[in-house]
Amino acid sequence: MDRLPRWARSALVAAVLVLVLSITVTLTGQTQLTSSGTAEAAVRLGLPILFAALGGLWSERAGIINIGLEGMMVLGTWGSAWLGYQYGPWAALVGGILFGALGGLVHAVATVTFNVNHIVSGVAITLLGTGLTKYLSTLVFAPVSQNNRESPRVEGFTEFSIPGISPALRALEQQQRVLLSDVAGLLGGLTTGLTPIVVIGIVLVPVSYWVLWRTPFGLRLRSAGESPVAAESLGVNVVAHKYAAVIVSGALAGLGGAALVLNPGQLGYLENQVGGRGYIGLAAMIFGNWRPGGLLMGSALFGYVDGLQLRAGGEAVHALLYGATLLAIVAAVVLALRRRWIGALITLGAGLVLYAVYWLIDTVPDEFSAYAPHLVTLVVLAAAAQRLRPPARLGVEYRRGEGR
Repeated sequence: MDRLPRWARSALVAAVLVLVLSITVTLTGQTQLTSSGTAEAAVRLGLPILFAALGGLWSERAGIINIGLEGMMVLGTWGSAWLGYQYGPWAALVGGILFGALGGLVHAVATVTFNVNHIVSGVAITLLGTGLTKYLSTLVFAPVSQNNRESPRVEGFTEFSIPGISPALRALEQQQRVLLSDVAGLLGGLTTGLTPIVVIGIVLVPVSYWVLWRTPFGLRLRSAGESPVAAESLGVNVVAHKYAAVIVSGALAGLGGAALVLNPGQLGYLENQVGGRGYIGLAAMIFGNWRPGGLLMGSALFGYVDGLQLRAGGEAVHALLYGATLLAIVAAVVLALRRRWIGALITLGAGLVLYAVYWLIDTVPDEFSAYAPHLVTLVVLAAAAQRLRPPARLGVEYRRGEGR
């Protein structure tokens, strides 16, 4: 498997996940696991996480830890609602980008110019974003809204589906054929109820890859995170590239905030609506090993679990335990084939524990299933910790000319 191209490995992993879900649906009867409604909800809920993860990718590839993604998303939600309720959904996107970029600029000034500890600066920006938006909401939204903790309703984008493909997939899903209907349901959710911001999110993944790995600008930006002294000796303006990376990072996080505001189920600013998605986006980026394709998979995973628990509650999350057991068995077999016996035994043991929990309880309490995405974040990070390869100078202070 290691000899396969990266895209082929990702496709193989995705195919295994779909097969495991299909088997789980067949054995448990929980059709919501692969329904088009769950997939559609996963797209909407995973989109803000994807934007935050892309923001983290840009910043951290340049060597700047951006734990302030949460605060930049908060700024983006307010800016998006402020312009959106006055001028429409496209203005909402611009507002989210501008306010998020402003947060990125503050982080860049603190970390690049004044060498403030990256974690301290990120936490400060999150606190600043939360406090500032609360003050601005009281100042601006109170006269035009019944509640100063939320904005007036924002006009959303018109939803659309892919003609021809979406109805055909929906028809195949309703036939309840093993595997075929499961695949049709998942794909149907990806082709139904789309908006321009969903398309932007999907397009930004390959665009980020192309810019960061296939252009001279991207090479210089990544060199600032790997070896800034060597890059500067070759004439790269390291400080300028770090600034550009962190500002783009903030803009992408702000776009994630706009995605929350323009969610068809929300359509407006609401205090505390970000709800930790900036941190989950950071986790998705780490799970993806600082690569666009990997963070896309991580964002899809978190969005899927969140959408599943919202649509089907504890019974579907309970069935997901069965699927996780099957996945653990597959992972244990793969590790055994690689002669990694200790890892295989630990993985198999974890799978048996999951199956024991599935067997002993009939459903997962709704109070517990609501935290399923956060628990998945912890499990995924723990599982991915052994194969991570962050940029070499991530989080390390840099001063212009220090290598001379």
